[in-house]
Amino acid sequence: MPIRQANAEWNGDLKQGKGTMSLGSGAYTGPYSFGSRFEEGEGTNPEELIGAAHAGCFSMALSNILAEAGHKPESVKTDARVHLTVGDDGASISEIDLTTVARVPGLEANEFQQHVGAAKSGCPVSKLLKGATINVEATLD
Repeated sequence: MPIRQANAEWNGDLKQGKGTMSLGSGAYTGPYSFGSRFEEGEGTNPEELIGAAHAGCFSMALSNILAEAGHKPESVKTDARVHLTVGDDGASISEIDLTTVARVPGLEANEFQQHVGAAKSGCPVSKLLKGATINVEATLD
């Protein structure tokens, strides 16, 4: 299996510093800062990239599970909201909300929800993030 790469460089202290994150594929390079992570500043942040990874992984996993069950999806779209919380022990990703809309002709809602549960537990990114609460709201279009 391939090994994926990414990198980041940070310059300065936490609040005044700034950095750049890049994907090894070259598909993305962008700035990040204290403001983009803990406030509403411009730039990206690790949580946003984790959200993109989780949404992508979950969509692929659900599509595969549906197809293997004989229900080829037309589309699966997932949005992720990653909750960064700061407590006495520092910052942590406490919760991730996935909202999925799938277009799967002929599939009943009950069976769809079973496949959603399998994707939630089987997605490699979900497995990695099992220390956070993962909520999934999924509907058929």
